[in-house]
Amino acid sequence: MAGRFEGLSDLEWKLFEDLLPQCPENRGRGMPHVPFRKVLNTQLYVLITGCRWCDIPRGEQWASKRSAHRWLKRWYEDGTLEKLKQRLLAMAEEKGMINWEYGAVDGSFSPWQRWR
Repeated sequence: MAGRFEGLSDLEWKLFEDLLPQCPENRGRGMPHVPFRKVLNTQLYVLITGCRWCDIPRGEQWASKRSAHRWLKRWYEDGTLEKLKQRLLAMAEEKGMINWEYGAVDGSFSPWQRWR
């Protein structure tokens, strides 16, 4: 079931801001850098609501689908997503929000190939 997400609050943003890589202020040519808060908002929107990339909302707190996807790939490759996940899990575990005795596996995204 899809969830609802309106964007990170100021407090939520402060919890993750320091984990995101720093970009140089002056990039030279091209478009200015998209603020990482907008990028993370957009990525979380896709994750929480289950929408397609082409269906992300437009507005002040969202990045374009192209920027959000590009940064998703970069953050996956450089380990930033892993750091975000670890911080989130640590906070949830500290507050007793995770019961590690139960779990679920969704095989629909498994890399396993069917026997031909």
